[in-house]
Amino acid sequence: MGLISEFKAFINRGNVMDLAVGVIIGGAFATITRSLTDDLIMPVVGFLFGGADFSGYFIRLGDIPAGFKGNPESYVDLKAAGVAMFGWGEFLTVLVNFLILAFIIFLLVRAVNRLMPKPEEAPAATPEEVMLLREIRDSLKK
Repeated sequence: MGLISEFKAFINRGNVMDLAVGVIIGGAFATITRSLTDDLIMPVVGFLFGGADFSGYFIRLGDIPAGFKGNPESYVDLKAAGVAMFGWGEFLTVLVNFLILAFIIFLLVRAVNRLMPKPEEAPAATPEEVMLLREIRDSLKK
């Protein structure tokens, strides 16, 4: 089998296409979750902790380079200038984003599992030795 035909057989498998669809939908879903976190949840958390932008909380570890033209209180400006920082606010935002995404996926999987019909439990296969012993028992009864 040639390389091209192997590749064609690989791509035509159903699970590869399902995976591609899942990745595309997952990317779109991540965008929605990011917006939920950045635009709705984190502003409320930031407001409760005294700041409008929670992701801007950081501890500067390095010195500001000479000729720095940005705002020395701006996480984005300092990060762009290459200043070493401990960006705990941004990390917290990403962590909350992950937890929200994981929880929503959990709820979706849970709902789908409830909608899917439960498979009928097939009787367990009887081992060959048990079948043989049953035949011997039945023969002895006769």
